[in-house]
Amino acid sequence: MRVGVTLPTFRDDAVAIAAAQRAEELGLDGVFVFDHLWPMGAPARPALSAFPVLGAVAASTDRVCFGPLVARIGLVPDEILVAELLSLQFMAPGRLIAGLGTGDSKSAAENLAFGIPFDPPDERRVALRTCARHMLGAGVPVWVGGGSASTVELAVELGCAVNLWEGRLGAVAGLVPRCEVTWGGPVAGEVPEIAQWLEEVAGAGATWAVCAWPESIEAVAEAAAFVHGS
Repeated sequence: MRVGVTLPTFRDDAVAIAAAQRAEELGLDGVFVFDHLWPMGAPARPALSAFPVLGAVAASTDRVCFGPLVARIGLVPDEILVAELLSLQFMAPGRLIAGLGTGDSKSAAENLAFGIPFDPPDERRVALRTCARHMLGAGVPVWVGGGSASTVELAVELGCAVNLWEGRLGAVAGLVPRCEVTWGGPVAGEVPEIAQWLEEVAGAGATWAVCAWPESIEAVAEAAAFVHGS
């Protein structure tokens, strides 16, 4: 199982770029960026735009995989989203992971605050299908945020991985026979506790664990090295 982190983008400086470089130095496998206009539930706090950050990551790292976790359907037209993702693939061939998601009621306020329509779920899934097919056709791996049963079924149909953010281990194991499953969420504790959790995620069958930006990236990297070697 590979291990990555989300980058600290809910702030008003560019520390995320140095964080990506540090993750690469420490041997982590990937870095990922949330695609929100503000931190969930906190519209007064800052948030860096996902795609400029990802472009800077592509240009300033050499090895790590990277991508949005997940790019939200409907924030920009489908054609623009695909073009943005293909640009990243051009900048860093073979390293992009195209995380895609439909968003949900918790993120609707972000759209509406900026006058961006928040289409019904079925329409967002149609758009997700279109964007995912474009990326798969370009040879880019696609992770679909598993927010609903219908979205999971679409991912399985398309042959995409399903990303379960804070997914329970039973949910991971239950999906593994049907598709690739990646896990994401916060981790806490010292190296032994983090390593134990990562081992459990790996044991459930996940191919990736993406840790929310931790208190200590060094601890996550040390735990990941232990899991890689086990």
